[in-house]
Amino acid sequence: MTSTITVTAPRRGLHEITREVQTALSSQPAASGLLHLFLQHTSASLIIQENADSAVQRDLEDWLDRQVPDGDPRYRHDAEGPDDMPAHIKGAITATELMIPVHAGRLQLGTWQGLFLWEHRTQPRPRRLVLTLLPCSDGQAAVA
Repeated sequence: MTSTITVTAPRRGLHEITREVQTALSSQPAASGLLHLFLQHTSASLIIQENADSAVQRDLEDWLDRQVPDGDPRYRHDAEGPDDMPAHIKGAITATELMIPVHAGRLQLGTWQGLFLWEHRTQPRPRRLVLTLLPCSDGQAAVA
């Protein structure tokens, strides 16, 4: 199974997309395997993070913004504004792909885990994610 979903964050920062990914997965016949998520962009990223306390997301956002500030005069690439190069740096040091076990059509995330799109631009734009379910040969999810 391969499908594509598009999500648009309402603002810069972390936005949980677990529901959107699970919905896309649920539209396929129930299967088990490994779900590969690939974000087709260089100025946003994907992470698995705690979804119970939004302070975790805000603290992560604040920390990364301090490490990679907008408008640093040392950046040469600013074609789309002062957040352009910082967004690319943030995307480079985080991740654009994830692998998640799936069993019987359900994501096998931990109790406090969620999937997040991390939008690094100040003006969010539609982001495309490619979902590919790699089935396990014995029909069981790749979990211990």
